[in-house]
Parts: sequence; C-alpha cells; structure tokens
Amino acid sequence: MTAHDLVVPGFVDVHVHGALGHDFATCSADDARAAVAHHAGRGTTTMVASIATGTPDATVAALRRLGPLVDEGVLAGLHLEGPWLSPARRGAHAAELLHAPTPAEVDTYLDAAAGTLRIVTLAPELPGALDAVARLTAAGVVVAIGHTDADAETVSRAVDAGARLVTHVFNGMPPLHHRAPGPVGVALTDPRLHVEAIVDGHHLDDVTVDLVRRSTGSRMVLVSDAMAATGCDDGRYRIAGSDVVVSDGVAILADGSSLAGSTSTVLDGFLRLLAAGTPLDEAVDASSGRALALLGLPASPDRVVVDTTTGRVRPHTEVSA
Repeated sequence: MTAHDLVVPGFVDVHVHGALGHDFATCSADDARAAVAHHAGRGTTTMVASIATGTPDATVAALRRLGPLVDEGVLAGLHLEGPWLSPARRGAHAAELLHAPTPAEVDTYLDAAAGTLRIVTLAPELPGALDAVARLTAAGVVVAIGHTDADAETVSRAVDAGARLVTHVFNGMPPLHHRAPGPVGVALTDPRLHVEAIVDGHHLDDVTVDLVRRSTGSRMVLVSDAMAATGCDDGRYRIAGSDVVVSDGVAILADGSSLAGSTSTVLDGFLRLLAAGTPLDEAVDASSGRALALLGLPASPDRVVVDTTTGRVRPHTEVSA
C-alpha cells in the first residue's frame, strides 16, 4: 500500500455493452466472460450486461445465451437497451430496428430471460410503453427512461407507472430547457429516480456532471456504457445495427451524427469525480452502493485497491467480514 492507494468497494456497472471486441448482444458466452474479465481488471466486480437493439430473434437469442452467466454469478443480470426507443433520439440504435412495445413481445423477452432480466430502457412516449412499464415492474425488472423524446408530463407518468432509472442522463434525450424541462428536468428533480451518468469527459461536460451530482444528491449512478471497442485499438466497430468509428478512444457513429457508447470503465468516472473534488464517500456511493440498492442487491464484500496516481487497480484480499 502507498499513500496514493485507496481501498474501495468493487465498482458496479449497470450499463455496459462489452469489451475486447466482444458485444454482449452478439458474442458467445465465452467471449462475454472475457469482456467481463476485462472490466474486472479495472475494478468492476459486479456487472449488468447491456444488450443493444437487435431483431426480436437476435434479442431472444442473446437473453438465452447470457442468462446462464447470471445464474453462475458471472453477471448480476441483463439489460435491454432497445428496441423500444424513440427514432428521434436513437443515438447508435438503427432506426429500422426500433418499434413500440407490445404485451406479447414483453412476455417473450421475460420468458427468454428466465428471471435474469434486471433492467429495460424504453421511451415512455411510444404507444403501449406505459403498459410495458407496469408489466416489467410487476415482473421485478427495473425500468429505465432513455433514448426518449418525451415531455416532462409523459416522463412523470412513466415514473408513476413504476420507472425508477434514467439511462445516461442528457444523452439520448432533449436538452434541458427552462420552459420544456423534459426528461432531464424530471431526472434532476424526482426523488424516485436513480440517474445514470457517463463521466468519461465526452458524454458530459464537467460542469454538467457537477450539476447532476448536486441536483440528484444520492441518486447519481456512474455507468460506463462501454462498447466492444473498450480495451481495443482505434478502428471500425458495430453496435445496435450501426457502424461506429473509434478515434482517440472516442466512439462515434460512422456518419458523425452521434456518440456511440464509450470505451471507458466505471473506474474512469470514479477517478474523474475525485479529481473534480467530489468527496470520497460520495464517489464510492456513485460507483457501487447506489447501483446495488437499485438492483436490490446486498453490499458486496469485494474490495479493490485503486492507485489514484496511475489509475491501476488490484484486488484487495485482506478485507474482514
């Protein structure tokens, strides 16, 4: 141990699409294990695998392929980000794959997941979305509001129906406006909502991060939104049916229209919070405790040692019960 070392709870990531060239929506179970191991090497000891928009058959196949990893404890659950998203705020999700939810499709995904589906992101303004919120919530799934063009009233109705999370706040939604607060306004003010933040220096300006942190108090949750290029060289990749170019570690749609996930980890966000002067206990809560509470999971005994100078992480194996 050195003066720069911090012993902290293992990080929790509830929004992560892969690493090492492996996308959870399409990769094999063994490749998913490799992606999980990459994030574990950077301190993430609990992970919910995010499955981006695909065809219904591909989504069912991904749920069935990854579900056993949840049963084994490799993953803490699965997250569907799509296909029930707004084309107007789709980001990297291919427009032709997006559509409104139906009760039959909701049930199909719940059946395929066999109890391993923990989070679903949807746009509450879509036809049938509020019914989907209620059905998913009744099944024990955390419903997240994201990739949405909804107004504040519609978002609030979704929260009333059971939604409890906002997917990567400010991204994939209208900007905050003083006469049209929209999803961001509700996210910052409704105490029922946990709020995801991608603190990678690209998705949110540091001032915006501070706004989210100060507004939400104990509700901000760090996520990576890491895509397959995480841990890889710059180049061309694919996610959610769209081509992506990664340059200098920044993932952008090939047409330049949108960011396309990140190549960061929760560790990166944790270190950026500390560098900005966030109190250590608050940064720890944002990187682990709040996500566990959202998922209804107990505190993990896993601890990691973070060198705040180099950013290196190693396991801490001498923690008492």
